[in-house]
Amino acid sequence: MSLHNRQRLGWLGLLPLLAVMGIVLLAASPAAQARTLRIGISQFPSTLHPLIDSMLAKSYVLGLARRPLTSYDENWELACLVCTEVPTLENGLAVRETTASGEEGIAVTYEIVEGAAWGDGTPVTSEDVVFTWQVGRNPQSGVASLEGFRRILDVEVLSARRFVLHVDRVTFDYNAANGLELLPAHIERPLFEANPAEYRNRTAYDSDSTNPGLYFGPYRISEVVKGSHVVLVLNETWWGEKPAFERIIVRTIENTAALEANLLSGEIDMIAGELGLTIDQGLAFAERHGDTFQVFFKPGLIYEHIDLMLENPILADRKVRKALILSADRQAISEQLFQGRQPVALTNVSPLDWVFSDQVARYPYDPKAAAALLDEAGWDRMQGGVRHNAKGEPLRLELMTTAGDRTRELVEQVLQAGWRQVGIDLRIRNEPARVFFGETVSKRKFTGLALFAWLSAPESVPRTTLHSEEVPSETNNWSGQNYTGYNNPEVDQLLDAIERELDRERRADLWLKLQQIYAEDLPVLPLYWRAATYVLPKEMQGVVPTGHLSPTTYWVENWQWND
Repeated sequence: MSLHNRQRLGWLGLLPLLAVMGIVLLAASPAAQARTLRIGISQFPSTLHPLIDSMLAKSYVLGLARRPLTSYDENWELACLVCTEVPTLENGLAVRETTASGEEGIAVTYEIVEGAAWGDGTPVTSEDVVFTWQVGRNPQSGVASLEGFRRILDVEVLSARRFVLHVDRVTFDYNAANGLELLPAHIERPLFEANPAEYRNRTAYDSDSTNPGLYFGPYRISEVVKGSHVVLVLNETWWGEKPAFERIIVRTIENTAALEANLLSGEIDMIAGELGLTIDQGLAFAERHGDTFQVFFKPGLIYEHIDLMLENPILADRKVRKALILSADRQAISEQLFQGRQPVALTNVSPLDWVFSDQVARYPYDPKAAAALLDEAGWDRMQGGVRHNAKGEPLRLELMTTAGDRTRELVEQVLQAGWRQVGIDLRIRNEPARVFFGETVSKRKFTGLALFAWLSAPESVPRTTLHSEEVPSETNNWSGQNYTGYNNPEVDQLLDAIERELDRERRADLWLKLQQIYAEDLPVLPLYWRAATYVLPKEMQGVVPTGHLSPTTYWVENWQWND
């Protein structure tokens, strides 16, 4: 799998769902191991720094050891995780103000929960907020969502635990600080100030990952074996309810058949729904082992799609993009691979989201229409079953995804067969997830098509993936997630307008226009909306999927093992 996350002041962009290699065996059950819980996931984090790279494996692991300031809960309502109260215009903790440039901004006041402390005993304070903001807004730092931090004009410290974010605009989600992942100033500041441009390569989160002072959640990381596993132990400075497990081991097992085998042999206790079995595998597993395990499915905001490199002259032609989607039998993929449980995506807005509209261009499977469009686009000469243009150049594209993902490989085969039928020569070249996500996608090294998924928050404005200012490049240290290089001034204006519109009805109209342009332009090929498969022991309780960006680990203190 692969995932990105998409938020605003809740902002980190999108999480790409990716898989990595590594099969490691474990032993015994939690009851026999002093309440150790062993979790299997299908990818390993490319970094443990909370602001660098957007990767679900990292979010899942760090959810055990730290928290964002706010998050959407299982009811899709904004909740405080590190603050005491969600600020609103109604309760007076958010106040409109005029910025120095004369624009309307907003001042949002937060208070850090009493007792919050880093694992080394150092209190979590407003100074950590100031430092995090300084890192986040520095264009050399390489954080995933530079724009979100840039919008904060100032952080005003009121006390050790109270601070005000002065933001340069009023958005409908003005109080969502989901992307404000605090950094420990007492550890990270010297590393950052020594060389901001090299900070992402020198952070203690990667060079000293087991330092207790990096974490302030229910657990802290005590061991990291790259590509294999992360061990977490109870954090003695945690201020909340004590979790049920003394230790948690998160194992990376890329091969999903091996994930199943490890679960059935008792080497792991559960498979994370966020990063585990695909729905087809989950359905088969439930049929065979539903009497001994809890198996349930959570539809959510996981958007399986194909990013297109729009700087490729072939893909720059919208007629070719439409031909690609018309000759991709997405309905067959949904029905034959997923028993219809993962519906075809019309755009990047989920039917589960209140702003969804089906009043957009649709592309049913139609090879004849696809062939006609390719003829119009100048790919009208067939040689050896492959279309060529007037220059004799073949219509050849490369498709990439995460190596070892059986479901994605099946999808690739369906796409390859459909495109071959209309004369498109598709070459498949897959890579391990850490390479595909950490280098190929995030640094825009793919030449044609990149297959992965975005995981987003409710009503998540896709600025990081669609706005022309969010194209990663060497000059911005690869910040942003507009990997396609999409540039549409009307879309840029719509993204800005949606964010600033507080009236839901007017905002819905803007969302409709955005979805219509997206479906017409096709900067991305929508495939389907995924459901997550959770496989838990019968004794496990309290694991509540959200269906969106926030992983279940944000509420690990609610998990229980009932013998």
